[in-house]
Amino acid sequence: MPFKIKTLNNISQQGLKHFDAGYQISADEASPDGILVRSALVDTDTIPSMLAIARAGAGVNNITIDKATEKGVCVFNTPGANANAVAELVFIMLGIAARNIHKSVEFCQSLAGETDDKVLNEKVEKGKANYSGWELAGKTLGVIGLGKIGVLVSNAGVAHGMKVIGYDPFPTVTNVHYLSPEAEIARKIDEVLEKADIISVHVPLSEATKNLLGASALNKAKDGVVLLNFARKGIYDDAAVLKAIETGKVGTYITDFPTRALLGNPKVIVTPHLGASTAESEENCAVMAVNQLKNYLEFGVVTNSVNFPIAETFPQQSTASRLVVINRDVPNMISDITKVLGGAGVNIQSLTNASNGKIGYNLIDIEASVPDSLADSIRHLPGVVRVRLIRFKV
Repeated sequence: MPFKIKTLNNISQQGLKHFDAGYQISADEASPDGILVRSALVDTDTIPSMLAIARAGAGVNNITIDKATEKGVCVFNTPGANANAVAELVFIMLGIAARNIHKSVEFCQSLAGETDDKVLNEKVEKGKANYSGWELAGKTLGVIGLGKIGVLVSNAGVAHGMKVIGYDPFPTVTNVHYLSPEAEIARKIDEVLEKADIISVHVPLSEATKNLLGASALNKAKDGVVLLNFARKGIYDDAAVLKAIETGKVGTYITDFPTRALLGNPKVIVTPHLGASTAESEENCAVMAVNQLKNYLEFGVVTNSVNFPIAETFPQQSTASRLVVINRDVPNMISDITKVLGGAGVNIQSLTNASNGKIGYNLIDIEASVPDSLADSIRHLPGVVRVRLIRFKV
């Protein structure tokens, strides 16, 4: 029986090509096994059949994560797939702000009705003095969040001759490995706030990061600091930023997330959420999302999930059945599950158990064909959220 996939938003065709004949893809599927989404809202309560959601992008605030977890629905994102697109845009927009490109372009366009080249040149030469800017080299760039995007931004800052100071409360070895040795890593966020001429945030939106840069944080920053937000709306307290602009604490605010309050302010440069809007980024995200969704549906393998622990064990050639058991992270779950299997005379070929403190995730491989009734027995154990039985041809 083919897996049914529902697409929300336009998903890159290059990504969808990675689905094979065992999949039915439709934007109108009423009972999908999986969903591919970009920015559309997804309420997991409305689709009981759903096993997994793959977000072609990094942020997942458009998905009801807690509801998904309660129902045993795995939610994936694609961190790093759009990293280059976002990092490039950060420096494009920083350059625009530093050299007043946006204002100077408007000035030149205002001269379109001039019919005399001599007069035009005189106005250009006289007017250009109003758009004098500043150079990036020698400035201190503060980067908050050293994931894939933050590391690319930091390294680009070094390449531009900037002093770079980065902060991440939970840096990963993999990401830090790629960070330029010339970039300084701060132990506290206050070090970044106090030293940086320019601050760029690259953290996910969560309860811990909501209004991360509000009035208190901004008071610690240098006067005239330039702020960039190409991460998520809500990480900066926009009201506090606007007040800081009035006092001169903030010199320029560059953000990818328009609001009515921000529009029209001459010291705010706003773009319409263009961070990942490149053909290359959309393709990378789609390919990554499709492959993660396929591996989950076909093998129960979990990579880059925001609500399930990582479990990347693929079955062996001799594996006939794989039980995927999702449970609340409570004591004795593994022993309860193995008791059921042992009582049925089932020999376990291999068992992978992973936990993230909230959810336990188990991949149990068996060389024999397992009946549905055995999966049902496990499904009724206290603490079990969901059970899947995947069969393979051997």
